[in-house]
Amino acid sequence: MTQLLLVISLIVTTAVVLVVVGYLIAIIYALVGAYNNLSKLAGGLIAIKENTDPLEGHMNTINGGLSALLAGLLKVNANLAAIVGVATGTINK
Repeated sequence: MTQLLLVISLIVTTAVVLVVVGYLIAIIYALVGAYNNLSKLAGGLIAIKENTDPLEGHMNTINGGLSALLAGLLKVNANLAAIVGVATGTINK
């Protein structure tokens, strides 16, 4: 009877150890996958930073051009408002 209990205890202990080992291997596999994905993410973020660095100069150039365009568009808007005023009879010019 003692030997039967010893054998059953060893079998249960072995099964528990194998299950724990299986879970630990699965955790290691998941951590390696996470490491690889984070490495790719870091590389992608570095590439994004490098690719967007020149945008500041371009944005300043575009902003300057749009500021110059604004003055002309405001003059056109004033002329159009005068035309609408004359057409509707609200301005007698």
